[in-house]
Amino acid sequence: MQPYLTINYIISLYGIFPSQSGGDPTNPFISEVRWIAFNFAPGGNAFCNGQLLPIAQNQALFSLLGTTYGGDGRVNFALPDLRGRVPIHQGNGHTLGERGGEQGHTLSISELPAHTHSLGASNSVAGSNAAVNNTFGVTATSSYAFVPDNASDTVTTNVGGNQAHLNMQPYLCLNAIIALVGVFPSQN
Repeated sequence: MQPYLTINYIISLYGIFPSQSGGDPTNPFISEVRWIAFNFAPGGNAFCNGQLLPIAQNQALFSLLGTTYGGDGRVNFALPDLRGRVPIHQGNGHTLGERGGEQGHTLSISELPAHTHSLGASNSVAGSNAAVNNTFGVTATSSYAFVPDNASDTVTTNVGGNQAHLNMQPYLCLNAIIALVGVFPSQN
């Protein structure tokens, strides 16, 4: 599974009708996460980089996030860390703040599909004395084979580099920011 962090998504059912300028971005909900295409967090926002914030200076935000994303809950709490992760909505067995998945994955034997490597043999005369892409067969005449001392008893060998492969969907890198100040969301 690709790397993820579980957060909540909401769809506004009523409110300010968005204009071409984007509605009212000056009054976000506290803890609202937005995606931006520039490299700084505007005033009143912070990057979703998992940083610790002091509770004393961010009481409203702490009352919404708690220690869902980390922190000790006495002096500090953590913001969500969305670096290298995609957000998913909570539910279907995923809890808010849950982190999972991995950017790279090395397959184990249990993850490989069942398959066989067959070795062909025939009681007919062998078509060639080369082993590649041929089957073992009987010789055309009775003879004894000479096996040199440096013969290998390996019929097949392991292949693959046992390296992790990329486990991520196609992506575009943007910055995630979280509102530190704004409108305190109502549950009604």
